[in-house]
Amino acid sequence: MLARISGTITVFWGMRRWATAALAGALATFSQAPFHIFPVLWISFPVLIWLLDGASDLDERGRTRRFRPAAAVGWWFGFGYFLAGLWWVGGAFLVEADTFGWLLPIAVPALPAGLAIVWALAIGIAGLLWTADGRRVLILAVALALGEWLRGFLFTGFPWNTLGYGLATNTLLMQASALVGIYGLTLAAVIIFAAPALLTKADSPAGGGAKSVIILAVLLFAGTAGYGAVRLYLSPSTPEMHEHVRLRIVQPAIDQAEKWLPENREKILKSYLDLSDRSASPDRLGLIGVTHLIWPESALPFFLAQSPKALAAIAKLLPPGTTLITGAVRAEAAMPGIAKRAVYNSIFLVGEDGTILNAYDKVRLVPFGEYLPFQSLLESFGFQQLARQRGGFAAGAVRKALEIPSAPPADPLICYEIIFAGAAGKGEWLLNVTNDAWFGNTPGPYQHFHQARVRAVEHGKPLVRAANTGISAIVDPYGRVISSLKLGQQGVLDGLLPKPVSAPPYGRFGDSIFFVLAALTLLWILIGRPKPRARQPD
Repeated sequence: MLARISGTITVFWGMRRWATAALAGALATFSQAPFHIFPVLWISFPVLIWLLDGASDLDERGRTRRFRPAAAVGWWFGFGYFLAGLWWVGGAFLVEADTFGWLLPIAVPALPAGLAIVWALAIGIAGLLWTADGRRVLILAVALALGEWLRGFLFTGFPWNTLGYGLATNTLLMQASALVGIYGLTLAAVIIFAAPALLTKADSPAGGGAKSVIILAVLLFAGTAGYGAVRLYLSPSTPEMHEHVRLRIVQPAIDQAEKWLPENREKILKSYLDLSDRSASPDRLGLIGVTHLIWPESALPFFLAQSPKALAAIAKLLPPGTTLITGAVRAEAAMPGIAKRAVYNSIFLVGEDGTILNAYDKVRLVPFGEYLPFQSLLESFGFQQLARQRGGFAAGAVRKALEIPSAPPADPLICYEIIFAGAAGKGEWLLNVTNDAWFGNTPGPYQHFHQARVRAVEHGKPLVRAANTGISAIVDPYGRVISSLKLGQQGVLDGLLPKPVSAPPYGRFGDSIFFVLAALTLLWILIGRPKPRARQPD
């Protein structure tokens, strides 16, 4: 039966081939949060292999002529994957529908179409190297993994829903990211999930390298699960805590459409002050005993540093020894001769007397959300980024550890900075402030949180996350959620700061491990080439 299915798919051509690729890509999205149905990848990737078998047409085309049809399959597969996985981005255009709503039908397909170009190039190159034996699974794995790595850097990068998250679908399986990172998991994932394509009669698993690749896929999956089980078994059931660092995370769940209205400024500040001082339980009296109060990204709809009244209210709120950590917009004074001043998306530390102690400026900005490519040109045509900051936000100069009074230094990560592999620096914990209210009750906030958990595992550092809405949490260095607030829930979260564990291999060596694995896989592909048959004497 499998051979009949593969044979049917292989001969698809034209729109039937492209539609099948798009549907297979869309199906693969169900491996991501919030669904985590990773077995769908055992359908999607074999279909992709069989479509590429038909597109490569080994007997009738030279190698260079295989690129275009393979790239077309790759683009449609990627378009289906990104459209099904990122449709929720359109919600941001409905927050101010009168201004941005007209962009919705353009932006929702445009982002997947652009991201799919990277997959088209990667799979097109795979088509150039395509073989009729089991090595083609390895070729696809290396090409897609390198393409995913490239997607994390091109044009400031957008590595959302990297394929490896489909393998790192739960706490057990995500432990392998401590060894190889998300791109190493992507390489393994494609091998694991594409290998069933080699079980057809036409592939003859006993020969042509197919049997070895199938065995490799089984070992990789078993090794991923086994390593996770052992690592979690050897870890303490209760993480070691900094007993003197007592956190309170505030999740106000403020409607994004109401947040930036000038008439709501005082109301929003009051909501933060009231929530922060809430009695969370009979033995917790307001902020008494809390050492660090954490508010989310851009918590207040005004320039905090330029609002003495707000700073005075914060000083009145904070008991002795308590520090406020909050996201806020920061503006620098205009330079002489320069009309526009730089505006940053920042994290502030505010002391008990209302003094600003330290700040971090976001380094990786969201394209079209916080800045426009060719900003001045597009603004001249009336375009604006979603944040509606004239001139766009400025990027911080460098990512640095944030020194925090009475707490270990933290790696500050604002919003989607947390999705970048290797984002952590020299801090002892990951501090992620975000605002997912733009996207409502969609898969987006769940995907964001899942990727943040994998960052904690990669670096062996705890994660403390404050969101305007969904999902605020304290996560230990193994990616286990200690406590959290649900998407859309208003409330506060109290807890201690977990301690980090010794830096795992990925935390020490970063993506160099992935490149070594990719190189070894390429070596296997080269070594596994069938030897030419000796000519028989006449």
